[in-house]
Formats: sequence, structure tokens, C-alpha cells
Amino acid sequence: MRVGAFVLAAQFPGQGQEEALHRAVRSAEVAEESGLDAVWLAEHHFVPYGVCPSAVTLAALLLGRTRRIRVGTAVSVLPTAHPVTLGEQAALLHIISEGRFSLGVGRGGPWVDLEVFGAGLAAYESGFPEALDLLLRWLSEPRVSAAGERFSFREVPVVPRPDELRCGELPGPEVVVACTSPASVRLAAERGLPMLLGMHSDDEEKAEMTALWRTHARAAGHPPEVVDEVGHVAAGVAQIADRRAGAAETLVKAMPGWLKQGLDAHVTVDGQHRTMRDPVAYTETLCAIHPVGPPRLAADRLAATAERTGITRFALLVEGSGDVAATEENVRRLGTEVLPQLS
Repeated sequence: MRVGAFVLAAQFPGQGQEEALHRAVRSAEVAEESGLDAVWLAEHHFVPYGVCPSAVTLAALLLGRTRRIRVGTAVSVLPTAHPVTLGEQAALLHIISEGRFSLGVGRGGPWVDLEVFGAGLAAYESGFPEALDLLLRWLSEPRVSAAGERFSFREVPVVPRPDELRCGELPGPEVVVACTSPASVRLAAERGLPMLLGMHSDDEEKAEMTALWRTHARAAGHPPEVVDEVGHVAAGVAQIADRRAGAAETLVKAMPGWLKQGLDAHVTVDGQHRTMRDPVAYTETLCAIHPVGPPRLAADRLAATAERTGITRFALLVEGSGDVAATEENVRRLGTEVLPQLS
């Protein structure tokens, strides 16, 4: 069982952006001190839902400040980034961290980001497979050219080459794909890539998606060791307290204000209205399906998810209280009181 922290650098109402970023950095530092396996960093643009606009940049800082823990992006938004640029950054972090970097990528949303960065709506709606395949080629081949609909360039050498570092069976950094639909599950499965599943999904939904992934992976001809041993990651929420009611109360008091402020700030590139989740109901749902409560309950919830879904890697949102000191305490209790019960 590998448990990591999921860090959004969330800006809660009444907070400044510096406070949100400071809490994000401290969460990662305390995660390493407390024995967690990884820290996963979210990326958002122009919204207080998360004020980190470059997960790979924050990952570089945290890799420099830590010595053991794995640092991953959850996710770098591929439609608004050039795959080669992201591939170069990933290779660099993979080498200088001696293999501690994981690159999570996703489609993001139909937001105004696509307009600001010049990608266009097509990059979100249909361009993700081309971008992903170019990224994967950059991380696995010595020289790369492109002749696709969006990316076209002459052959160039890959510098630095991620296979310069031999720290395991794979030559380059781990690549994980955020999956929220059957189409994205199939995309990841056909390429043999692990999934990052969202914290809105309960165990039944996660089990259905992992089963679908196995079906497509087998159909694509991947060997049994890839199909059976791939390390999917389940996102969730963790709030540790002596009583379940107290843990849930902490989140219900803080998270709805952040969710409403953050989700309402999203602007679609096409002007269409997107219905957002009810913040209070969503928070209550998260409390019901994730490790929120005493350490024993939290450990049992994680173990149950692993048994029902086969997933043994977790990225748990730890900053739901919105407070720096409370977040640090939450991370410490997760590492020192919950992890030992999962051994």
C-alpha cells in the first residue's frame, strides 16, 4: 500500500495566494517527514481552486527540498503545453532526482486556458491522443520527428535522454493518465499506462474503470505482467481526527466555500454554461467515501478500496481544512497513525 498526499494549493476564502502556496510546500515537506510515499501536485490556471499554474515547476522545487519521497504531477494539462517541452522537463526531473519524478497528464477542461495559450478547443476535444503519443515517443526514443495534425517538425535529438538514468525496468519517468471517461480509460489501457482516478469516484466506479482498463489492455496485446501489475492511482480526501464527526465537521465547514469560489471561477472557452457540483453535497459525499475520521477507520477505508478495486496507490487531499498548521497535523497523523495500520 502506497499512500501519498494530493496537493492543490487551494486558495480558501479570505486567504492570499502566498498562503495557499506555502501550505502546499509545507504539505510536501511534512509528507516526507511522516513517511508518506508520494506527493501529487495539481495544476490550474486563473482560478482559486488551485493557484499552482505549473505542477512541473513546483515538482522541481519539492524534489530539491526532499530526498526520498516521489513527486508527481496530478496533472500537467497536456492540451495547453507542448508535449516536447513537457517531455524535456520530465526527462530533466527524472534524471536529477534519480527517478523520483512521475508525470501525470490529463485533458483538463474546456476552459479559457485554451484561448490564452493559443491551443484552441480542438486541442481539448480531439487533440489529446496525438499530444500524448508525441510525449511518450519523446520519453522513449533517441530522436523524434512529428507529422501530425497539430504538431509537425523535422527530426531532432532528445536532450537530455531519460534513459541516461538506469534506475529500474523503465528507461524514463513514469507517465500516468487522468481518466474520467471510458474513452480516456481505453486511451491509457492501449498504451499500457496507469490511470489516475478522480476523488469524486466511489469504489464501485473505480472498480468498473479498472476492469475496463484490463479489458482494453489485453485486447491491445499487453503482456499479463503489465495488465496485472500496473500501478493505478486513486485520488481521495483524508482528514484524520479522534472522532469521525469531528473530521467531517472540519471539512464541511471549510471545503464548500473553497469549492464554490474555485469552481465558479472557471470560464469556458466556448461560452457554454457548465453545471458545477453542489459544494456542500459534494463535500458530504467525499466524507462518506474516503478516509475521514479516526486512524483505524481511515486505514479500513483504504484497505477496503484496495480490496474492491485492486488499487494500492493513493493520492489523498490533505489540505481540506484550509489551515497550514491543521494541514501539517493532518499529514503527520496520516503518516504516523494510519500508515502503520496498513503494513
